[in-house]
Amino acid sequence: MNTAFLGDLVMVFALSIAVILLFSRMRVPSIIGFLLTGILAGPSGLKIICTSDQVDLFAEFGVVLLLFTIGIEFSLKRLLQIKRSVFMGGTFQMALTSVLGYVASLYLGFDMPEAIFMGLLISLSSTAIMLKVLDERSEVTSPHGRNTLAVLIFQDISVVAIMLAIPFLAGSSEQLQGSPPAFLFKGVVLLVLFFLGYKWLVPMLLQQVANTRNRELFLLTIILICLGVAWLTYSLGLSLALGAFLAGLIISESEFSHDALGRILPFRDVFVSFFFISIGMLLDLSFILQNLWIVSLSALGIVLLKMFTGSFAILALGFPLRISILVGLALAQVGEFSFVLSKAGYGFGLLTEGHYQLFLATSLITMAATPFLMSVSGPVADTVMRLPLSERFKHAMMPEKVLAFSEEAGSRTDHLIVVGYGVNGRNVSKAARMAGIPYVILEVNPETVHEQRALGEPIYYGDATQEAVLKHIGIMRARVLVIAVPDAPATRAITLLARGMNPNVHIIARTRFVTEVRPLYDLGADEVIPEEYETSIEIFSRALSEYLVPRDEIERMIAELRSGGYQMLRSLSGDATTTSQSHIEKYIPDFRISTLKVKEGSPVVGRTLTELMIRKRYRVSILGIRRGEQIIYNPGGEETLQAGDDLVITGQIECILDIVPLLGPENIPEQTATDRQ
Repeated sequence: MNTAFLGDLVMVFALSIAVILLFSRMRVPSIIGFLLTGILAGPSGLKIICTSDQVDLFAEFGVVLLLFTIGIEFSLKRLLQIKRSVFMGGTFQMALTSVLGYVASLYLGFDMPEAIFMGLLISLSSTAIMLKVLDERSEVTSPHGRNTLAVLIFQDISVVAIMLAIPFLAGSSEQLQGSPPAFLFKGVVLLVLFFLGYKWLVPMLLQQVANTRNRELFLLTIILICLGVAWLTYSLGLSLALGAFLAGLIISESEFSHDALGRILPFRDVFVSFFFISIGMLLDLSFILQNLWIVSLSALGIVLLKMFTGSFAILALGFPLRISILVGLALAQVGEFSFVLSKAGYGFGLLTEGHYQLFLATSLITMAATPFLMSVSGPVADTVMRLPLSERFKHAMMPEKVLAFSEEAGSRTDHLIVVGYGVNGRNVSKAARMAGIPYVILEVNPETVHEQRALGEPIYYGDATQEAVLKHIGIMRARVLVIAVPDAPATRAITLLARGMNPNVHIIARTRFVTEVRPLYDLGADEVIPEEYETSIEIFSRALSEYLVPRDEIERMIAELRSGGYQMLRSLSGDATTTSQSHIEKYIPDFRISTLKVKEGSPVVGRTLTELMIRKRYRVSILGIRRGEQIIYNPGGEETLQAGDDLVITGQIECILDIVPLLGPENIPEQTATDRQ
């Protein structure tokens, strides 16, 4: 046994753990840590490993597993759901970046095949880094997060095509003349085998293996499929990576895909780490020091180029300028697959040693700069939006979509504005429609706007962080503004802007995390609904039900929690002062206003308020009665209650809950304007 290599391996692992542990505290992506580990352990660093041949073997296996998992995660159904952003946005971004990168490379002295290859390399961005950063910032489902991931999906798919193109870019004219027929024949054979495996062979094999319920056997079978198809493509003269991707595709649409992915991911992560370590070993520190200015300027040029092309691609899809800038900054780094392709291109002679070192150094800098770029992305976008640019340029489709609404806005008053048409926005809109409340929806996705307008929804295109857009949808005459976008910075910006434009509008903001509650109240929100607390309420209500706690007691606890601004939950977490002082002073302590509906069959139907003596018996007052389109203010004792009446009641929450059974078994108090947190 080669114990020397084992010792080297132990030292590399120990060094990588130390580096990544340090980087995790600094919030630097682990990929950078692996690259730095390779630099430190390699010939230009501490010389722990002077030859990388054995590490390269592990690295090659890591690339195979990486392409295999991409194939498994590839979902045609998911692509079709966001096909416009994936195919149009991804094509615009990659094509424009490749062309500009090609021109710049020619200008810097690269020959034509090398310039084409360099343009393709810098067009790719890092899926691994961006997924981690977006997840940490809770922006995966935000408009710019969804568009960023859509472009990254297209880039990942394109890697296979670029991998196939490398031999042709590097080949001589004689090789290229003889290769197309042979390549076509191999492609046909591969497609036939792929279809047979996808349709019959692999599903039957996995079904038989799954029936044994043997986890080890299932894992071995998955690895066999991956390596077997990769070996087959390599035998046909194609790449191992292509075979691994096809093997993943064969499994992707089967019922075993999720289980297969879960079992293979730990192996992939281990071997992919070897790949990035091997890349770091190839980086020459002396080259960086000798060419520091060239490396720095090249990295800056790539970042600026990709910021422009990414922003332009999303702007071309019709999204507002602010979202386009955020996407451009998110795509500004060079991706991990560029390292895979560059290593293959270097092996084929597509890159010289100097150009390869220049690419590795600049790519490493762009990846390391990603967390910083994302931290300043919001302020940068806001600064650009304040520049004296035309409204049409800022909002892309605004003249066509918002202008049509501005003609209707003059007749709208006391309406509900819903910002964002995700799950929450759809539910709020549906409830408003059922209740007969006038409402309008504001959405930044032009495709969603087009589809929903065709279905009759009062939905309009625009970025709610901009004053002109809020003015168009009648913020000055609105009664309620519901902010239902999964974008914390945008939610804060909308809250601040709306409060300044209309001091009387009731702002309800949705937020994902508790830490966002206090800032939103300080910016002027009337109610903040933290998803973490609402999830907690749903969980404990179901848990209490299992212990046979009466439903009315559970509802009383829920109502008290919400009416008190989740005070009990906040105090448990050590934060009992979330509500700002300015909001507390506006209201009388223990004063609540709720709306209850009189149900059919209730004992109060057909009886007057004098007969019921609600104030005396229950210590609550009826401020008004909403009966269809009619509103009866301060009703007298002779007023007779009818089924379907909405009673606006004021009093302590305990007293309001006591009257619920009298009006009907399904009544739950609804908080209104004065039931603030």
